[in-house]
Amino acid sequence: MILASKSPRRLEILTNFGIKNIKVITAEIEEVSEKKEIIDQIMDIAKKKGDEIAKSFPDEFILSADTVVISNNLVLGKPKDEKDAFNTLKSLSGKSHKVITGYSLLNISKDISICGYDETIVTFKELEDEEIKWYINTGEPMDKAGSYGIQGVGAGILIDKINGEFYNVMGFPISKFVSDLKKQNIKLQDIIEF
Repeated sequence: MILASKSPRRLEILTNFGIKNIKVITAEIEEVSEKKEIIDQIMDIAKKKGDEIAKSFPDEFILSADTVVISNNLVLGKPKDEKDAFNTLKSLSGKSHKVITGYSLLNISKDISICGYDETIVTFKELEDEEIKWYINTGEPMDKAGSYGIQGVGAGILIDKINGEFYNVMGFPISKFVSDLKKQNIKLQDIIEF
């Protein structure tokens, strides 16, 4: 299997799940979509990443994904700097937001193309400015959409509750992915080497 993502968290999820021999090959694409709805955009971008790699590897299974954080109908990307991270975390304080991951599994030679998504609601505690500054100083928020990483120890001070799959927030909803495979009568053993 080829993971068309440079996210170390996605690789960690798949590896911890027991998937072996994953090759990481990232697609250099512009992450934009002409679709109107945000969920369609996220799945479209995930599929574009996979399509780009599948051209060179038509016999391989290509797994790709895209994760976004949405608050007040705004997509929150990775912070530009510490000030941006502070403003983002301050805006999330005491509120709920959505984390949506779109994913795609392709195999050109087997005529397999599955796209799906999962959505999780994350509620933050009311955060004091000093807590936000402390969290930023851990370095955890700097390369993550929404300026936080749920898997990080520091994120424990941020989160009040999660409604949905934890791994979706981390970057790949493994449970929903396996469910989608079952709906297509595809077994994990068919696509990966354990």
